[in-house]
Amino acid sequence: MATALLFSGQGSQYKGMGKKLYDENPAAYEDIFAMGSEKLGFDLKKMMFEGTSEELAETRVSQPVIFTMSLMCARKYLNGGGKFDAVAGHSLGEYAALVISGAIDMETGYTMIKHRAACMDKAAKKNGGKMTAVIGLSPEVVEEVCTHISDQGEYVVPANYNTPVQTVISGSEEGITTAFAMLGQKGAKRILPLAVAAAFHSEYMEEAGVEFLELIKSIPIEKPEKDFYSNVTGGKLEDFTDIHYLLSQHIYSPVYFVSELNAMWNSGIDTFIECGPGKALTGMVRKTLDDAVTNFMDA
Repeated sequence: MATALLFSGQGSQYKGMGKKLYDENPAAYEDIFAMGSEKLGFDLKKMMFEGTSEELAETRVSQPVIFTMSLMCARKYLNGGGKFDAVAGHSLGEYAALVISGAIDMETGYTMIKHRAACMDKAAKKNGGKMTAVIGLSPEVVEEVCTHISDQGEYVVPANYNTPVQTVISGSEEGITTAFAMLGQKGAKRILPLAVAAAFHSEYMEEAGVEFLELIKSIPIEKPEKDFYSNVTGGKLEDFTDIHYLLSQHIYSPVYFVSELNAMWNSGIDTFIECGPGKALTGMVRKTLDDAVTNFMDA
C-alpha cells in the first residue's frame, strides 16, 4: 500500500480558509504565516481569515493563500504521524508538492509563488480570458469542439484534464461563449465558469511563463526525496535538470491530471490524501480510479 499527497490549485480558495485549522493549534503554523507575510509583503493570516471572496480571487492573493493552506494541511497530516511515498499538485499545487517532497524549502516556495503570481497577474490583466469546466463529455469531444472553434478564428483550448468526463477549457471570452453553446449541443451535463482571473494554461499565459523563467532560473531546486508527478508530462518526473523550464512551461501548458493519477495507480499508489482548501481533487480521484482510497485534510 502506497500513498500520494495531492495539492489543489487556483480557484479552490474560500472565505475564512485556514482559521479553523489554525485555531486548533496556533503554534503549529506561526512560522508558515511569518515566513509568508515577510516574503509576500502583506498580512497573510489576516487575508486568509478575513479577506473577501473578491480579494481572495485576485491572482496575487489566491496563489499564496492556497499554497499556505496546502502547507498547513500537509503539516497537520505529517504531525499526526501520516506517511507518504509520492506527491502531485494540480497546477499551482505543484509548488506545495515541491516543498513537501523536499525539492525546495518553504522560503523558496514563497519566493517562487510571489514571482509566479505577479507574472500571471500581469498577463491576466493584459490578455484576459476565461476558464470553464465541462462535465459529462469525453476529452476527445471537448478537444474536437475546441479545435473547430479555433479553426474559425476564435481561441479556446483544453486546459485541465481533470477526470475522464471533466475537462476545463481556457480561452478568449468569445471562444468560451461559443464553446459553451456547442458543448451543450454535444450533450455536456454541466458547464461551469471557474473563479479565476484569466485563461490560465493557454497561450495567453506564455509571456508570463517566459518572464517567470527569468526570475527563477538561478534558484536551486533539488531532486525530491519522494516521487514527484508532473502536470506537464502527465507522469513521474525522473530528470530534474530542466525543472525550471518545466515550471515555466507549466503556466501555459495543459494539466494532464488524469494521466498523472493513472501513472501513480500503475506504480502501486492506491491511497490519495488531499492537502489544501476543499476536496475537489478527492472527487477527481474517485471519478478516475474506482478502487482508490481517498481522504482530505481541509479544515
